[in-house]
Amino acid sequence: MIIDIQHVTWRNGPLTLLKDVSWQVAPGEHWALLGLNGSGKTTLLNLVNGYFWPSEGTVSVLGHRFGEVDLRALRKEIGWVSTSLQEKLYASDRTQNIVISGKHATIGLYDHVSEADIDTARSLMETLGCAHLWDREFRTCSQGEKQKLLIARALMAKPRILILDEPCNGLDLFSRERLLASIKDLAERPDAPTLIYVTHHTEEILPAFTHALLIRGGEVVRSGRTEEVLTSDGLSEFFESPVAVDKHGERVYVRVAD
Repeated sequence: MIIDIQHVTWRNGPLTLLKDVSWQVAPGEHWALLGLNGSGKTTLLNLVNGYFWPSEGTVSVLGHRFGEVDLRALRKEIGWVSTSLQEKLYASDRTQNIVISGKHATIGLYDHVSEADIDTARSLMETLGCAHLWDREFRTCSQGEKQKLLIARALMAKPRILILDEPCNGLDLFSRERLLASIKDLAERPDAPTLIYVTHHTEEILPAFTHALLIRGGEVVRSGRTEEVLTSDGLSEFFESPVAVDKHGERVYVRVAD
């Protein structure tokens, strides 16, 4: 099992931020994690990464049960891409150095760079449709281009799990679709890591995401195969308001029910 969370509750002082959460991710699955702001998504991801320890229940990631594994070593197997990382990187760094630095999870590039590292970075940038940015300054790239570079950066370490934490946040329609097309190509690669895509927009959930988990108020509302979870009934229960689902192609769009 890639992720095995069993009956986990997490408390921060008097607040219970996760309550009796169970979630299993099997090999070959890609998951969408859907929740509104404050739903517990980030708390759940921090548990997966071992930054938080469950108050109750058990967590196993990549076959390693927490309490029996070196979490620092385990985190090297998990890539986490979020827009907040953009602010920590050096704006004047060259794009390929931003990508290569992901091999060592450093801000800035201080380690020896081999020809193999350069070839890997170039290949990843080609896969994500941003090879044309090679040798540009990071600050000259658009928001969508920066997100592609951050995904390439995370892949440099060859993670077995890749968390994409609201990667389309702040993107315009066209930049969003270009980024989603790159994520689709990544998901279809035979060597792709397990993808966890975090969002609060159903229309961003690509067919490549085989499963979906709906979280609200720190509790799992529904989880399972995407087509069984993203239904009018399921999403009405989730949003606690009647909604209708419209499908365009294989993407799900939600509107307030008439």
